[in-house]
Amino acid sequence: MDNLILAFTIIGVLGIGAQWLAWRLNLPAIVLMALAGIIAGPVLGIFSSPDAPPGTPPMEALFGDFYRPIIAVAVAVILFEGGLQLNFSDLRGLTRGVRRLVFPGVLIAWFLGAMASYLIAGLTWQAALLFGGVMVVTGPTVIIPLLRQSKLNPRPATLLKWEGIINDPIGALLAVLVYEFLVIGDHGGTSVEIISSLILASTLALGFGYAFGRFTAAAFRRGWVPEYLKPPVLLALVLVCFEIANLMQEEGGLLSVTAMGVTLANSRIASINDLRLFKENIAVLLVSGVFIILTANLTVETLRVLDWSAFWFLIVMLFVVRPLTVFISTMGSGLPWKERLLVGWIAPRGIVAVAVSSFFGASLTAAGYLDGDKLIALAFAMVFATVVLHGFSISPLAKALDLASRERPGVLIVGASPFSAALAAKLKEMEVPVTVADASWRRLRPVRLANVPTYYGEILSEVTEHHVDLNRYGYLLALGGNEAHNALVATDLAPELGRASIYQVNARGKDEEDRKALSYTLQGRTFLHNGAPLDELVRRHYSGWIFQRTKISEEYPPEQYKKDLGQEGEIILIMRKGEIMFASREVPVKPETGDVVLAYIPKPPEQKGEKAKDKGGKDKAKPETAAKGEKPAADA
Repeated sequence: MDNLILAFTIIGVLGIGAQWLAWRLNLPAIVLMALAGIIAGPVLGIFSSPDAPPGTPPMEALFGDFYRPIIAVAVAVILFEGGLQLNFSDLRGLTRGVRRLVFPGVLIAWFLGAMASYLIAGLTWQAALLFGGVMVVTGPTVIIPLLRQSKLNPRPATLLKWEGIINDPIGALLAVLVYEFLVIGDHGGTSVEIISSLILASTLALGFGYAFGRFTAAAFRRGWVPEYLKPPVLLALVLVCFEIANLMQEEGGLLSVTAMGVTLANSRIASINDLRLFKENIAVLLVSGVFIILTANLTVETLRVLDWSAFWFLIVMLFVVRPLTVFISTMGSGLPWKERLLVGWIAPRGIVAVAVSSFFGASLTAAGYLDGDKLIALAFAMVFATVVLHGFSISPLAKALDLASRERPGVLIVGASPFSAALAAKLKEMEVPVTVADASWRRLRPVRLANVPTYYGEILSEVTEHHVDLNRYGYLLALGGNEAHNALVATDLAPELGRASIYQVNARGKDEEDRKALSYTLQGRTFLHNGAPLDELVRRHYSGWIFQRTKISEEYPPEQYKKDLGQEGEIILIMRKGEIMFASREVPVKPETGDVVLAYIPKPPEQKGEKAKDKGGKDKAKPETAAKGEKPAADA
């Protein structure tokens, strides 16, 4: 293929398509991306060029001299995005176990990984040292989606999450240091000179990244850059920092951009969340594209180096190196054995491991060292093995060790009121995990009296991030009395929960074209099909409205239920095969046979427990039916 535009189009479709398919199938995205790249590259040869010299990898032939710069820039942006997630205020609350996993855990993993690479995989000692450093990373781009999928308890989730974020740039740093050690050593330097040079170069790179981050933070804070230009300006500054640091010291840019990201993350910039979201989007695009490029660049000759020694290397890395690293580094940390066992097994490698291995593997080959190609193949094999095995085993293992929630996705209600208290109590009665959050202790009183879990505090504060595990919740209802705060909650938490899972009481009123109302772009989905505002819901509460749960069955079909519900009744949610679907104006829900429907209806006139009858003598609303052929029993 000689058409670069067509090549970029195919790469984009394959990368983003694999990401989307992974989301739909709830599978690790990196597995599908790797499969897509391998099928397009070594299997089908889509990117092959007939004019390329024999033995030239297809992507290197396609991009020519731009191949390595593309990979280098992508790795730099990914590492910067990882550093941008590392806030020191979060680290202060970490347990001793997390600190042990970083130090001495990294050194132990580096030593054991290098020994396995040298003794079992058969790498030269130079390549083994470099590859052992790369293998200390655990891939935050992979582990964080796995944590959301598995619903781990907060402590083991924190261990795995922050180990991945911190160790990612450290692994790249170790690879840089080994590479620099080898390059400087080839020029005849003594050991003291080499070590001194590496320490000085690393210090200069880190210092430059810190200074560049401080300059960027000051420019943003003082208004030197308008809001709409901040994301693209930040991207340009990251590239500038990367290149200047590389000019000062070869490959020092990776250290600098990581330090720059950490500096910005701790500079308390008002727009830091918007910048993080932008950089995350850029990182997703780069991860998708670069991983397709890397896998499609594999050749049959590269894959042939994976022999039985590579298989035994994977076995040792999975079942010896990782568990032994965690066991030794967490001794005396006070962690329960179950958590140590889980963390000792879960260590998926991701895009950084592959990209750094590919980058430095090619560099080692160009510098005259052996095993550069084998290093690349081993990296892909390690990523495949860990992502597949850990991705599909984390949920059952966590549940077997009682370290994961067995509950269905819960509901987080932000804003306490008599209506939300009654709704939360009904959800709890239906065995749906629910928590009501509010900054007012007084407003939470009816919720506490209903024996419903509460969170007292501002849901958007930094402290909340340490006390509310959003992974437990699949839905958020913004039901507060302040419309602007509801919109802010919906906007701020949309990247975490997904806007499709956030509902808020109607802020626009009946007139959808009301120009004085909040913009629809700031809101989640409108709570309830008719979009009743909070004051109307509270009025109904004091008027005696009740929540009614009804089982739709063949004896009581959806058509009859809708007729009995009447015009006033309002469907709140539908439970279908264990999943919850809230009613909204944007996506109306339709009951089907087998569903359990929760509705909000006017209290029927009852006397001495007898249900009112309509003119035909039938019940006006039929509650839940327990089993086929049984008469429904009241459930209000």
